[in-house]
Amino acid sequence: MRMRRKKHREERLEACADILIADILKYKNDIGAVFDDDKPLRMEIGCGKGKFITETAIINPDINFIAFEKNLDVLVLAAEKVKDAGLSNVRLVAADANILAEFDTKSKCEVIYINFCDPWPKNGYRKRRLTHANYLALWKKLLCENGEIHFKTDNKGLFEFSLNSFSDYGMRLKNITLDLHASDFEGNVMTEYEMLFSEKGNPIYRTEAIFLK
Repeated sequence: MRMRRKKHREERLEACADILIADILKYKNDIGAVFDDDKPLRMEIGCGKGKFITETAIINPDINFIAFEKNLDVLVLAAEKVKDAGLSNVRLVAADANILAEFDTKSKCEVIYINFCDPWPKNGYRKRRLTHANYLALWKKLLCENGEIHFKTDNKGLFEFSLNSFSDYGMRLKNITLDLHASDFEGNVMTEYEMLFSEKGNPIYRTEAIFLK
């Protein structure tokens, strides 16, 4: 469903300017320089309305987080959540994550979160899936040695595709669950989509995939 343009969107984004990175390409050689410290770095691809990144950053004050979201009408809600929480360890980027293909950064992320991305269900579009081998090559460039992808979806077909994609790429899988909320996994932070899907009784699929040498 297409989201309506938010009232006073530009003014609201301007009020959150200290959280937003206006020119992320400025940091293409050192993405960690977005922050003024050397805390470990994590990234979320497609942060939506910001529930996950905000709550995860609150729980982990000694980790820095960068989140990408291309939809400005969604991003403004995420920015306001982060600002209201008074977080200094989160920065948001108004851009498609494909911009990261231009990066050759000396600082690396330890984790990339991919939560409820577009499943692109038609086979002809499989290269657009964020767990396709082409994207895995991109994520690997951004991650440190033994860096991890934490992946969640409600789409069974996408999850099966992703498990095979991770395995074919030589990644190690852990914490695989076919029904996250019925499992004994601890520390899960829900996204807005996750709350909606789980309330409908949909199982949530989750895994962690580790890049090996």
